[in-house]
Amino acid sequence: MALDPYWSFAYGILMGLSIAAPPGPINAIIANEATKSAIKGSSVGAGAMTADAIFFTITYFFGRFIPSNILPYFYIIGAGLLLFLAYSVIKSSFPSRSVKGNYIVGLSMGLVNPYQISWWITVGLFMMKEISVFTMPGFFIGIVIWITTFPLSVNKFLNKPNNIKYIKLFSSGILILFAGLMIYTVIKGFL
Repeated sequence: MALDPYWSFAYGILMGLSIAAPPGPINAIIANEATKSAIKGSSVGAGAMTADAIFFTITYFFGRFIPSNILPYFYIIGAGLLLFLAYSVIKSSFPSRSVKGNYIVGLSMGLVNPYQISWWITVGLFMMKEISVFTMPGFFIGIVIWITTFPLSVNKFLNKPNNIKYIKLFSSGILILFAGLMIYTVIKGFL
């Protein structure tokens, strides 16, 4: 499928938004951290985007060689991380975490996030093999658009004392839900 370079770039932006925007554990942490500052929320997203860059490189060079039998280990590690983060959100034990710390959280979550892993093994591999080279810069620009506008919006429009409690509850609920889904996937795979 050959696209004009401009359409290919625009397609890349849409693909970047497709991986960054869906509700999930990373956006839950971004929202929680954005209540403190937009930069803290964006730093979580930047870490997750770094994980995407790592997955891009792996998929580009080794996509067809990734063994599916190692994925359950990623899922178990990811579920444990999500449960810890859900507890931390509820207990508000993050207040002193730096922008660098938020970046590390986003990176580690991105590296064990089954949604990101499966997206790269499927959609990412397709995108690299079937679309033009102009798609990839658009892809990362799409992610940058999301990880800057989403935390800024949460910080500016939802950052009111009454809303923070609900953002924390919603964020924790999303994290617990995804941890449960990851554990269920592993158990189902072993049965």
